[in-house]
Amino acid sequence: MRRGTQTTIDRMASAPSQQRTALILYGSETGNAQEVAEELGTLTERLRFATQVSELNQSSPDVLASFTVTIFVISTTGQGDLPANARKFWKSLLLKKLPPTYLSGVNFTTFGLGDSSYPKFNWAVRKLYKRLAQLGANGIYPTGEADQQHPEGLEGTFIPWATDFRKHLIGRHPLAPGEHPIPDDVQLPPKWILKLKDEQVSVPKAGTPVIETNADEYPGLTNLDNDIRPIPDTFTSTLTENKRVTPQKHWQDVRRIHFTIPESVNYVPGDMIAITPKSSPKDAQLLIELMGWQEQADKPISLVPTGSLLATPPIPGLDSYPNLTLRSLLTDYLDVRGIPRRAFFSSIAHYTDNELHKERLLEFTNPEYLDELWDYTTRPRRSIIEVLHEFDSVKIPWQHAVSVLPVIRARQFSIASGGERKRTADGKTQFELLIAIVKYQTVIKRIREGVCTKYLSTLRPGSTLRIQLQPGGLNSSQQQLTGSTILIGPGTGIAPLRSMLWEKAALVQAFREQNPGVEPPIGPTVLLYGGRNRNSDFFFEEEWDHLGKLIPFQVLTAFSRDQPQKVYVQDTVRQNFGLFFRLLHDMQGSVYICGSSGRMPQAVREALIEAFQHGGPVPAPYNRSQAEDYLIGMEKSGRYKQETW
Repeated sequence: MRRGTQTTIDRMASAPSQQRTALILYGSETGNAQEVAEELGTLTERLRFATQVSELNQSSPDVLASFTVTIFVISTTGQGDLPANARKFWKSLLLKKLPPTYLSGVNFTTFGLGDSSYPKFNWAVRKLYKRLAQLGANGIYPTGEADQQHPEGLEGTFIPWATDFRKHLIGRHPLAPGEHPIPDDVQLPPKWILKLKDEQVSVPKAGTPVIETNADEYPGLTNLDNDIRPIPDTFTSTLTENKRVTPQKHWQDVRRIHFTIPESVNYVPGDMIAITPKSSPKDAQLLIELMGWQEQADKPISLVPTGSLLATPPIPGLDSYPNLTLRSLLTDYLDVRGIPRRAFFSSIAHYTDNELHKERLLEFTNPEYLDELWDYTTRPRRSIIEVLHEFDSVKIPWQHAVSVLPVIRARQFSIASGGERKRTADGKTQFELLIAIVKYQTVIKRIREGVCTKYLSTLRPGSTLRIQLQPGGLNSSQQQLTGSTILIGPGTGIAPLRSMLWEKAALVQAFREQNPGVEPPIGPTVLLYGGRNRNSDFFFEEEWDHLGKLIPFQVLTAFSRDQPQKVYVQDTVRQNFGLFFRLLHDMQGSVYICGSSGRMPQAVREALIEAFQHGGPVPAPYNRSQAEDYLIGMEKSGRYKQETW
């Protein structure tokens, strides 16, 4: 949590009534909603609103009416849920004692971030808008809904919405005579800057730690890391396994990665581990040289506010980091390999005297050139450090690094362990992950690597990492775990489903121990697994026979490249209409779909609708419309769940 945020919100709420104030509240799971909120904060600042940007949980509904306008930016997670950092605020709106006039005087708008491959697309923002209106709040502008599947990504929806919203704000809250919006080519002062500490003693350069293991013991694992970052709400874990499970010649490097912590904590199928990666020392050095920061790179620094009462620290816990330097800030906190957002180009345009560079950078911020921004950044996955290399006249003052460069966000990974695999033999809590290392070639023939998976791919067992346990969206009840179940998980989508299978086995074992000689009341489970080749990426294959001896369990497969005709998981559903109809209709079972958020979820959904049409008795029990309605009913009752990424 960001300390002091509630205090600054309270100060703004008690500000003089004539001051135009804006409160931007966000609920973010991976950082995208926060970035949107901060960009909207810049927009309102340029319209001369006194602006505060904060997590939803750091605010209270009681203060909203004190602001001229409140903007909610909410991503949707899981099965139409609000992110964890918004749920406390959400619960405060659900109290039954609240009158329908509770939020009278609140003027608001909302912007949602979602993924249309999910059945409950942007439900979080829709639920929030509806509840705010029920309590008397006044929606002053239509909700914007971004779609992860949009051809131009998030910006494709956000930029047009924000452009029109700016016009609306100017019309609704005109500036005083003689005042004008702050132009885009005028730099807003940073709220936080870096400064050298009084003691001018250089700190040794950060580098690869001393490795005490034998060179041949862990081939390819070159780093033994000890994460000293004071990241809030995390555990210190030990990496115990980092093993490639696909053949060396296979196109994809997939790892089984295990962590342990000494604390005893419980987790359930669908829960996630969030890992905050680091930038490579090589990239940090490259940026230092590009920007001309060599003189300051290894001197002790601190992050200080510039005087604004509304500023909240951009990096929680940074004040507790030992011996912070510009170099350690770049490696441990700032994302130099991320894809830049539009606001980044607007920011760095202020740090060049090259008129051609400045003009080009500002073009990328113009809504009319959204397609050019997409073609330059997202399509080729061009990174921040590459942009700064190409626009080499840009020289960011080192003091402004935190206000220009984005903070590294934690990445989420579904936990693959459950039941007896949640504990080690010596009683420690264990988290098992199945992670595909992201590495591919772009349209401009450059190799791209995922920031987090690249970091993980070189770590040796014995490394310590700060990890966060986060609730997932599957939310399986014990009744669902013991009932009839269909699990559909291509590739690494098998991870949360494996957790569920081991959890089922543990429930059966506990029942048998408590009821000797009594057959446990558990329904059949069908696992539908998809991959390219049985010999290359049939993950956890060695466990399925063992689990079949513990629970009623059947495995169906779809390996797309093992025969001339490609076969996908939806094709295997169509080959087994009767089985799927019996488990999901006759036995009132549940279905879980995990894996890629591309075309797979919609293709599986279509195949299931067909199963309800054609898998039952003859004549068919349902026509197309009735089959769709049956699936929608499963969604509403929590029997159809999707966790894709």
